[in-house]
Amino acid sequence: MKTKLVILAILCITAGTASAQKLHVGIKGGANINKLTGKSFDDQFSFGYHVGGFFSVGLGKKFAIQPEVLFNQINVDTSSNYSTVYQFNKVSKVQLKYLSIPIMLNYKPVKYLTLQAGPQFGILTNKSKTLVQNGKDAFKSGDLSMLGGVQVNISHLNIYARYAVGLSNLNDIDNKEKWKSQSIQLGVGLTL
Repeated sequence: MKTKLVILAILCITAGTASAQKLHVGIKGGANINKLTGKSFDDQFSFGYHVGGFFSVGLGKKFAIQPEVLFNQINVDTSSNYSTVYQFNKVSKVQLKYLSIPIMLNYKPVKYLTLQAGPQFGILTNKSKTLVQNGKDAFKSGDLSMLGGVQVNISHLNIYARYAVGLSNLNDIDNKEKWKSQSIQLGVGLTL
């Protein structure tokens, strides 16, 4: 419910600003390089992907607000400690699918470069079957992250790199350890 209210408020604010400023709409996609911290997970990054759309509302010559909706797939390898701590049988890979809503503040110091920062709200849409078959809801249904990155703008093409650090604990089993996400997003967007 809270997520729906946040999304509605953001849409109302940006819709009101859009009437006075230039609005840009686009699509984007790319690779996710993910890692979950905690002794239950391997201390290395794994690959996933993201795809979605965005719109950008100008706030003067140098600033803009850019809400996005992205589908993210996150693949994570568990460590040998995972099965020991949580009594799961042979769980080695976890796949999570999130509907992510980043809200970026864009700052454009020069024509071809944009610096980005802002929060990202994630809603878990699908847990890996391995965890469901074991009868546990191991991951919380929501995630809050902070993003920072850079984007190169070449005509209608946007090439971007972002770093996301999770602020919320994803462990929904117990309080034995905190699971937090980290990810690097590399991608290409097209402004329509």
